[in-house]
Amino acid sequence: MIRDSTKLETLLSEVRTWVRAVAHPAEERVAAENEVPAEIVHSMAQRGYFGWSIPEEYGGLGLTTEELVLGALELSQCAVAFRARVGTNTGIGSEALVADGTPDQKARYLPRLASGEITGSFALTEPEAGSDASALTTSARRDGDDYILDGRKCYITNAPIADLFTVMARTDPDTTGARGVSAFLVERGMKGLSTSAPYRMMGQAGSPVGEVILEGVRVPAANLIGGVEGQGFRTAMKVLNKQRIHLAALCTGPAIRMLDLAMAHAETRRQSWQAIIDFQLVAALLADCRTEIEAARALILQTARARDDGADIALEASICKYFASEACGRIADRCVQVFGGAGYVTDHSPIERYYRDVRLFRLYEGTSQIHQLNIVKQMRRRA
Repeated sequence: MIRDSTKLETLLSEVRTWVRAVAHPAEERVAAENEVPAEIVHSMAQRGYFGWSIPEEYGGLGLTTEELVLGALELSQCAVAFRARVGTNTGIGSEALVADGTPDQKARYLPRLASGEITGSFALTEPEAGSDASALTTSARRDGDDYILDGRKCYITNAPIADLFTVMARTDPDTTGARGVSAFLVERGMKGLSTSAPYRMMGQAGSPVGEVILEGVRVPAANLIGGVEGQGFRTAMKVLNKQRIHLAALCTGPAIRMLDLAMAHAETRRQSWQAIIDFQLVAALLADCRTEIEAARALILQTARARDDGADIALEASICKYFASEACGRIADRCVQVFGGAGYVTDHSPIERYYRDVRLFRLYEGTSQIHQLNIVKQMRRRA
């Protein structure tokens, strides 16, 4: 659903310009320093990038799902670190609050998330509870007006720099699976909460990922999202179903960027006195890339519109994430192939960095194999 096409096009045009004028020239610096420079974070905050999907009454732009994915398609046409820096605030790090938070919780935290004053993070995955998130063992024990949280979360995006964590913990120790899981808002600075140094990773330099350690963390009962125990997994699924559509767009933006780089190289690189784009086998690689980008984009927009219409999109969200992340991997491989040896040399082209960066897309927020299983599960449920 697009509410005002003129305003949306203005936003998309501004993002498109910012990506090319600010993000692209800074990509090598981000890779070398392994962080997004403070002045660029400030620039994104000034433009409202942290609050795209946060309601307007809390200082965000209140973008619909369709508007959000169109923005994501533009913002992600650069190194992953830029969109990841704002992505938890405008996506997975705020969505639990937006979906199920109490009025007081929303008023306390959403304006600060929307402005970029604080950075949010979604702490679900554990060492023994990744693909099967319902197996989590982090505990939350009621103690008067507080809960005491103990556990360890891993592979958490923005954990090393986050100020506010949405933590999934088991409030009923006698339950297994999804039952008895609750969601809590945990602030950095609460005694007993610590985070690890950023992991050393294959790619995505500048996007810090790490662990969240909870050792007897005393969290006010007022920070139980929604004020009701046992609803955490339902909240998590609301977050993930929307985020999977969002992430599908964030997979497709880098694919567009990689194809742009490969097209420019194929037009200028010459072999046998002609541009390599004129060789049919090279042209076929480029054509396959564009075809998959268009298919992913159409699927994402269709699913986003269905969500805005209030439809059940659990099946379609999984399909989006599965197809777009796998397609991005295939496109990365083809684009490196178009570059030939130059595609393997960091000094010659950023395509080598993109190739490493996008590999993670097929792993986080549900591996491709988990989505295959979920797709069939949802098909059977509907049947």
